[in-house]
Amino acid sequence: MERREFLTRAVLLPVAAGLAAHPIAAFGQSTPKRGGILNVVLQPEPPMLMLPINQGTTTQVAGGKIFQSLLTFDFALKPLPSLAKSWTVSPDGLTYTFKLEENVKWHDGKPFTSADVVFSTQVFLMDVHGRARANFGRVASAETPDAHTVVYKLKEPFGPFLHAFEVSSAPLVPKHIYENTDFRANPANNAPIGTGPFKFKSWTRGSNIELVRNENYWKPGLPYLDGISFRIIPDASLRAVALETGQAHASQFDAVEPFEVQRLAALPHMTMTTKGYEFVSPIMWIDINNRRAPLNDKRVRQAFLHALDRDFILKSLFFGMGKVATGPIASTTRFYDANVPKYPFDPAKAEALLEAAGHKKGADGVRLKVKCMVLPYGEVWQRLAEYTRQAFAKVGIQLTLESTDVAGFWKKSTEDDYEITFNYLSQFADPALGVSRAYISTNIRRGVPSTNIGAYTNPKVDELFEKGAKGITDAERQAAYSEVQKILVEDVPVAWILEMAWPNFVNKKVHDVITTGIGPVESYDRAWMES
Repeated sequence: MERREFLTRAVLLPVAAGLAAHPIAAFGQSTPKRGGILNVVLQPEPPMLMLPINQGTTTQVAGGKIFQSLLTFDFALKPLPSLAKSWTVSPDGLTYTFKLEENVKWHDGKPFTSADVVFSTQVFLMDVHGRARANFGRVASAETPDAHTVVYKLKEPFGPFLHAFEVSSAPLVPKHIYENTDFRANPANNAPIGTGPFKFKSWTRGSNIELVRNENYWKPGLPYLDGISFRIIPDASLRAVALETGQAHASQFDAVEPFEVQRLAALPHMTMTTKGYEFVSPIMWIDINNRRAPLNDKRVRQAFLHALDRDFILKSLFFGMGKVATGPIASTTRFYDANVPKYPFDPAKAEALLEAAGHKKGADGVRLKVKCMVLPYGEVWQRLAEYTRQAFAKVGIQLTLESTDVAGFWKKSTEDDYEITFNYLSQFADPALGVSRAYISTNIRRGVPSTNIGAYTNPKVDELFEKGAKGITDAERQAAYSEVQKILVEDVPVAWILEMAWPNFVNKKVHDVITTGIGPVESYDRAWMES
């Protein structure tokens, strides 16, 4: 499809960068009311609700109402209490002591204790969670002096340790349900048990997921809502109609197609904000299987970037929602360094790199053939794949697009059953938490999402990420992260495309939804609706 075809097939509006996101205060009033069902668009349908096992965005949105962690974070990414009511850090940065909320119960009525916290972080998550080993593998000991106190002693200082206790990073599970079981096959995974303000009620596949108020929630008087209904609406135009007509009250992440953002934001009954993604700051890229020839040649991977007009992708496919990425760390995240190799749109340079890598043009103009698994998260990803196929064809790369559902996507992408695909990963406030996981060789873990699925290996990169994580001062950490950014951008283990900006749409009759830096993943325990 030619570029001009994209422009004529889309309803072109001024880019979303020109939109003024409504202030977050628009979501809050001082007189909350009890009752009502919040209808939330969820796209695509999550593969599961077990947030500790799968951290896909839709699993995070739904699972964040069921599961909780010790902390949450404000818009400036400062820690706030959740299941931990207070915490202290020793002067040497090695001992973290958390005091837990008392009278917290799991959804099955059993008490939540410090033993659940230690089991979750040191046993369960270490086995199933893509980021847990990098975070909690730094713990020398985890002690429970009483039922409501947890003491972590680290092997060495790790500055981002508190940020590891955000709900998608450390969702806590009941020890009495999971101890000595096959974690991935436990029957409780089909009806998750957490401590959150909402309990699992039912899941009608392809239609809706129903959560109901946890009447025994540990925060007195909360939640206000009777429940949350997550509406599965595969068709993008029908998702927009649901928000427009009030059938749905809220959406998040990429549930709304970029070209619809300005139109919906102008509706008198809707509020739009891009706040609530401060903790995640996602970067979108082409995931490349570095195991496979010719993808294991960095010249081929570099050619991918030169072949793509990323400014066109930003403006014409994502309608200005975000900015062109320069490398593995988002410009909104700590320790970003813009002084890295650049990859301007340059098809001639792409062809020269492919030629140097030994890929001569055949009589049909094809240098090499690559299979691309389309990310099944909405129509914009199909359009991105189609544009990429067109752009690659111009430099002699024949791209074959392959479709799959969400469960199939995660299975294939984590089990070496792909060549390239599209993906986006969150930064989680610090490179040690959300960035290194995609590049360090110790995080090549078959079957585990959000890890180094492309199997990129570089001992120097491993060393620098570890040095950055252990650095005592910001200057020490910056030096390590600046160097690792330069190496990665030279190697192109993945082809970075955009720093993403997502819209949150909320009906104005609904209040106190986007209240923290984890936004739509938050518990919604204070959300309420006008009658």
